[in-house]
Amino acid sequence: MGDERPVLVVTRLDDVTADLVIAELNAQGAPVVRLDPGDFPSAVTLEARLDDGGLSGLIDTATRRIDVSGVRSVYWRRPSAYTAPVDMTGAEAQWCVEQARHGLGGVLATLPGARYVNHPWRNRDAEYKPAQLAIASRSGLRVPPTLITNVGDRARRFAVEHGSVVFKPLRNTDYTDVDGRHLNIWVSEVDPDEITERLSAAPHVFQRTVDKTCDIRLTAVGGDLFAVRIDGANSLDWRLHYDELTYECVDVPPDVEQGVQSYLRSFGLVFGAFDFGLDRDGRWWLYECNPNGQWAWFPAPITQRITQALADQLGNPGGCR
Repeated sequence: MGDERPVLVVTRLDDVTADLVIAELNAQGAPVVRLDPGDFPSAVTLEARLDDGGLSGLIDTATRRIDVSGVRSVYWRRPSAYTAPVDMTGAEAQWCVEQARHGLGGVLATLPGARYVNHPWRNRDAEYKPAQLAIASRSGLRVPPTLITNVGDRARRFAVEHGSVVFKPLRNTDYTDVDGRHLNIWVSEVDPDEITERLSAAPHVFQRTVDKTCDIRLTAVGGDLFAVRIDGANSLDWRLHYDELTYECVDVPPDVEQGVQSYLRSFGLVFGAFDFGLDRDGRWWLYECNPNGQWAWFPAPITQRITQALADQLGNPGGCR
């Protein structure tokens, strides 16, 4: 008889990337429950018990019931933010949000025996770019010289020292103009004369430009590495040119494979989306690793391989590498 314990997919309703993995799990015969913590408490209830037997209890959604001690694995994708009841505002609402985060969130992060891809606390730890770059360097991956500062003189000296320098944000967060339109901060080259004292308002990332021939997105799922060469972008940030890009699967050099696996172990990650630049000498330079990065925009054959690997991790956690 097969494993009847469900795979719990923690994400919002409109997550099409999670839809692919759910469909693959269904095809494999694995039961799946989808849960968005943002639906608590309007459409989700919690009953958790902690005693000598450990954690037990129930989480009920509008259509499903979850035995918290019987979850096979957890795919932590893109859940909505916690919310307060609609009749609450101000400090009272914030109090309820924090109680939900630590109550329901604490239970979801402590499911006994479940395999997480990835555990939400490991995702949180691995989202900080300074930690990413430090761990990557310790893991043997090449990292371009980088400066994080809010001091204009130091940034200008760094830019002069390295000749060609790019700027990038520490984190992509919601950023809108006065009319509410969403804005993006793309990777861009910086001239030393453009760096003003406005820099003092927040830390900024400056990095020596990689004289690249192409970009590489490496998606790691456990022991499986899917490296894709990205050509066609004539700028520093290929995300500006999706309609011009071409993709080709490439082999991962042994030193990069070792570095990636060491990086994943250091953060306790099963999944990671690594961005590299390939220079003219064939060296891979790591820009960053998104512990919960996107991958489903690739052509179908590549996407299907990653989908299959994720479903295998979730559907057969005891047999995964």
